[in-house]
Amino acid sequence: MAKVFFSYSHDDEAYRDQLEKHLALLRHEGLIESWHDRRILAGADLNQVIDDQLNQADVILLLVSASFLSSRYCYSIEMARALERQSRGEAQVIPVIVRPCDWQQPPLSGLMAVPKDGKAITMWANHDEAYTDVARSIRAVVTQLGGRAHDAGTVSRAQPPAVASPVRAEQVSLPRSSNLRMRKEFTERDQDEFLHAAFDYLARFFEGSLAELQARTTGVEGVFRRIDANAFSGVIYRDGKKVSQCGIRLGALGFRSGGITYSSDPSAPAGSYNEMVSVDKDDQAMYFKPLGMAMHRGRDDKLSHEGLAEFFWELLIKQLQ
Repeated sequence: MAKVFFSYSHDDEAYRDQLEKHLALLRHEGLIESWHDRRILAGADLNQVIDDQLNQADVILLLVSASFLSSRYCYSIEMARALERQSRGEAQVIPVIVRPCDWQQPPLSGLMAVPKDGKAITMWANHDEAYTDVARSIRAVVTQLGGRAHDAGTVSRAQPPAVASPVRAEQVSLPRSSNLRMRKEFTERDQDEFLHAAFDYLARFFEGSLAELQARTTGVEGVFRRIDANAFSGVIYRDGKKVSQCGIRLGALGFRSGGITYSSDPSAPAGSYNEMVSVDKDDQAMYFKPLGMAMHRGRDDKLSHEGLAEFFWELLIKQLQ
């Protein structure tokens, strides 16, 4: 059984929770056991326990974000030790890019990052697809390492004997469930804040995307206009001719949790739209659920802020592609 160590900033704890959920099948198959600092027992020596677990790990996951890079402990201690062990062939280090950040510099730039192409998990339209991609990569690594070597009593690589105090060994080695997630509750206030934050992100995303489209493409103009606090429009011109446009509006429109609408006509009244998303939730996270009027993916998406922005942008630009 391969030992998997999570190195992460507590700002990214929700991403660690979700990744653990996607690694459940590997645990059920007896291929891995995972560890992170939330499993440290009361009264234990934090630094020593973390150091012990890091030194015993076969696979070390670096959950990379701006918070991770700015954390002295994550970057200068845990990551440095992880890379040292990898350089000696003692462990496999896998950077998992959870949020966009400037990670493509040494030493991380020399490692194969996941998800695919190093695209941050939050930038995927469907986060489950990103986590699945990460889980498959981890499975491939564990399989290559010989995931059951620990259970079989064999040693897959040379290691110096470990010496630990009896008290610390008892604290660290107690068996425990890997299923320690607790159901999360989201209030109406939480959902309202999630909705309004998404709308503000959409406005910035469309303003930036229209400007970039214009900068990159000769003869194309992208015009963003903020209509009011709850609505904005986007128009794409090619050689002065309007070729695509949209209006995006924030409003409940009879949905208890509120919603955001997309219309191909910026001047359409509030109740007229081509697509709408509403806030939904499960026991771990909030997300946007499309009504389905413009869906063509053949699946029931759970959209993040970034995923929603890409979804609406696709509706605007698909006529030009």
